[in-house]
Amino acid sequence: MEFPTHGGDTLSMRSFAGRPLLLNFWATWCPPCIEEMPLLDRFYAENHVNGWQVLGLAVDQRAAVTRFLTQTPVQFPVALAGMAGVELSRSLGNQGGGLPFTVVFDGTGQVAQRKIGRVDTQDLQEWRDLR
Repeated sequence: MEFPTHGGDTLSMRSFAGRPLLLNFWATWCPPCIEEMPLLDRFYAENHVNGWQVLGLAVDQRAAVTRFLTQTPVQFPVALAGMAGVELSRSLGNQGGGLPFTVVFDGTGQVAQRKIGRVDTQDLQEWRDLR
């Protein structure tokens, strides 16, 4: 599965294989999504050297995402999910389509955790030790 980035590149989900991944579905119009962005960015900054990856999949319009990331840049990659992202989210357990929705994959690609709603520091501390 591939998704376009807000900058016009293409991001392949296969590029994340083999290492733990925190996958976050979000949108610029979702206040809890915006509130957790700095926390996710800090998690990535502190843990990418230990193999952790973070990917933001925006269920939103390119212009809105670009505007948001210009004002609030993050270090981790962000892609535009569109309807394919909604379907992926549902296939990963988010039947109601709520945002934010976070899925943690271990290094073998298996789902280790899921959370609908805003993540907090405690969630990230617990997930960090999953590998």
